[in-house]
Amino acid sequence: MSFMFRERRDADLSSLIPSRGWRKSRTTKGALAQSAGWACIRLRGDLISTLPVDAFRKTSFGQIEVPKPPILVEPGGSEVDIVEWLYSTQSDLDSVGNTVGLITERDGVNLPRRIDLVAQEDVRITSVAGKVTYYIAGKKTEREHLWHERQFTASGVVVGLSPVFYAALALQQHAAAQEFAAAWFGGGLVPIGHLKYSEAKVPTREAEAIKLRHKLSIENGDPMVTGKDWEYKPIEAAQAQANFIAAMQFSDVEMCRYFGVPGDLIDANVSGASITYANITQRNLQLLVMNLGPAIKRRETALSKLLPAPRFVKLNSDALLRMDPETVSRMLGQQVRDRLAAPSEARELLNRGPYTEEQMAEFQALFPAQYPNQSQPTDRAGYTIGVDA
Repeated sequence: MSFMFRERRDADLSSLIPSRGWRKSRTTKGALAQSAGWACIRLRGDLISTLPVDAFRKTSFGQIEVPKPPILVEPGGSEVDIVEWLYSTQSDLDSVGNTVGLITERDGVNLPRRIDLVAQEDVRITSVAGKVTYYIAGKKTEREHLWHERQFTASGVVVGLSPVFYAALALQQHAAAQEFAAAWFGGGLVPIGHLKYSEAKVPTREAEAIKLRHKLSIENGDPMVTGKDWEYKPIEAAQAQANFIAAMQFSDVEMCRYFGVPGDLIDANVSGASITYANITQRNLQLLVMNLGPAIKRRETALSKLLPAPRFVKLNSDALLRMDPETVSRMLGQQVRDRLAAPSEARELLNRGPYTEEQMAEFQALFPAQYPNQSQPTDRAGYTIGVDA
């Protein structure tokens, strides 16, 4: 990509932001038309938008969780909750590199209370002598009234860049392969067969009549009767079909690379790749660290600007690492033994309340050595005196 607008000192930057509706660019439209492109955007949007959103405040004792303000509960009003809002904005960020919204309400400290998202095709951004101007639906809008979050940035550019822009060449190859296949297999590029009369030259008028007769026979599924001098030979397209399929597979894998999603997670045909349930937790961890981690961090930084300092936002990425019951039990048990979590905290993660007095008494009755009755004298190790440990 060439940033010629830097030398011109003024430019309309909207051309760097493809339409969110995928209607203004053949390459972006082609990206969404492929199931791989849609699957990548959907997967990233689904995972990031459903992560629990928490607000914290920094203190000298560490971070303390605080109640979430309305902007983190219903950022788009009563009809648009945080999950829907995050999905829409994440889809914009992953597909066109930008998401823009109008700040329609503010709270007591003049921070955004409500942000109504704007369709990307209604956004126009210009830069004249270093001054950036925003237009929403053709109307100039001051920057202070807008929420503009961007992704895939470049130095000196005030808009995020679309990953599809970089994928243009690969997508054009895919589109060319589709057009070639449609023309080839549809009979529009080359003849689908060769009907030859080997004895003499066929006049044009007679050739047209023979061609029509042959065509009608094929369309109706009827056999065609010819003399011994006629030979029909269908033109082979096996090699073209193989090349087309190879191009399709290449495009799916390339699409995953541009959008930062492992191909196997969207059922793309990845040669030599396999995954089993034995390593699904490690697979999700790799997805979180290598693919979603940077995007989650950028979103946390952007959303933290909606809160007064020293408050900040964290997306609970642990929700992505949902494990099987055996692994969860082993992990929580080890955290309790290592004093990293209290038993009550571990039980809360399992949607269970703190121990009741009846439960504690039952533990003491079943496991007196591990849970001694404090009314009886015990030694330094915690065992009841007089009981053989």
